[in-house]
Amino acid sequence: MNNRYEALIALDTRGKEDTAKDIIDRLEKDFSAVGASIEQTQRLERRELAYEHEHMKSAYFVNIVFSGESSIVDRLRAKIKLDEEVAFAQFIKLPKAKTAA
Repeated sequence: MNNRYEALIALDTRGKEDTAKDIIDRLEKDFSAVGASIEQTQRLERRELAYEHEHMKSAYFVNIVFSGESSIVDRLRAKIKLDEEVAFAQFIKLPKAKTAA
């Protein structure tokens, strides 16, 4: 049974702001490679952080809504943890999509 999830990902693009699109494209391929079905990708642009994270004062945020098996989230977390261009990521489970009657 497929569940819906939302991933909020902060990218560390210090010194390479023009590569954010390439990083997002690569992340979408990573999501698809583990079996996630991407519903929506929102590029939220660069935002200031409330607190510094590893000497980083701002990050480029992207929000990805996807569906898939529950094990996909664990595989994505493991893959993202090794990605040097991802500062941090948060995953939440969303309610089921409403279907038209």
